[in-house]
Amino acid sequence: MSAASSAFPRPASRSAQWAVSALFFSYGLLFATLGLNLPSLRETLGLSDTQVGLALLAVSVGSLLTMPLTGGWAERWGSHHLTRLGAALTFSALLLPFFSTSLPLLILAFGILGLCNGVLDVALSAQGVTVEKAAGRPLMSRLHAFYSLGGLGGALAGGLLVGRVPPLWHVGSVTAAMLLLAAWAWNRLLPDAAQTPGPHADTPQGSPVPRTALVLGSLCFLGMLTEGANYDWAAIYYRDVLGVQAGEVAWGYGAFVGAMALGRWFGDRFRAWSGDLRAVRGGALLAAAGLALALLWPHPVASTLGFALSGLGLSNVVPVMYSVAGHALAGRGIATVATIGYAGFLLGPPAIGFLSDTLGLRLALGMAAAGAALVGLLAGRVFRAV
Repeated sequence: MSAASSAFPRPASRSAQWAVSALFFSYGLLFATLGLNLPSLRETLGLSDTQVGLALLAVSVGSLLTMPLTGGWAERWGSHHLTRLGAALTFSALLLPFFSTSLPLLILAFGILGLCNGVLDVALSAQGVTVEKAAGRPLMSRLHAFYSLGGLGGALAGGLLVGRVPPLWHVGSVTAAMLLLAAWAWNRLLPDAAQTPGPHADTPQGSPVPRTALVLGSLCFLGMLTEGANYDWAAIYYRDVLGVQAGEVAWGYGAFVGAMALGRWFGDRFRAWSGDLRAVRGGALLAAAGLALALLWPHPVASTLGFALSGLGLSNVVPVMYSVAGHALAGRGIATVATIGYAGFLLGPPAIGFLSDTLGLRLALGMAAAGAALVGLLAGRVFRAV
């Protein structure tokens, strides 16, 4: 047992694992619910794809404003306190867009959601690291699997509710469920252990960010751009391109997040068998091929299979790159990889919206498939540099 793990009784550590897993599940549930209700929100307000992209950009900007600040806040007040606050604010903020009556109000609502999301994302990840240290074994891949399971649960609920109940009822019931889970997790989170310097010191303040961090971060950007495009545009693709109705728009999203959850659940074993480079290269190329199948054969069955392959391929691309960054880089280098990568997740969906009005949604999503293919093609060179 590690020194970190001995700081907490094993029952407390196990309880905290379930608490953080519940919050990751709720986090995935939130974005699934938002993504599946974007088509109805767009129709209610009479928005174009560019306007939807502009509104989604507000989430990105808000998140990127608070993410760099949250690390210092977590060090000052503890990730457990900040996770509680971030969860309460973010889960409640899901309701705001559905009270919007115009594009400016929708942008404001999404901006507030983004500000809260930036806090929760960083704080929850930091709490995950604390729980992982207390357990004395790797847990992050499994925690990300719970995020994907939350997305799958949201897709299943959406299949039952979208088109059958008003969107506000759907979103309100999900918000209530998330807040209940957050309340259950409230006292089960762990205070952060005291930080001690490791064998790799942080990059000194004012020194340049390592070039390898920028290169690996750029690769991570492309992977997370493709992931974000799948999350936010699958439902609209099924509505606009495939012409399916009501709850059937959840098929592609559900296939994507379900396959991603499966891949992440067994991701550590697969990575040990294949190695880091093969896991990233093979996964990225499979994701590109799956999304290409969905776009080139616009049939519900073929597209659902394509989104499933995309989710399976992407499931371990970003977690492996984060892990590689953690082993190879320290301090600001690791932060650079995480920030650049997450920017792809946040900025990719709005970019798809802007391109969709010009090129059409199929070609716009094709850019995301090309991004995944680039990850597969460049992974060998980047990993050798790291």
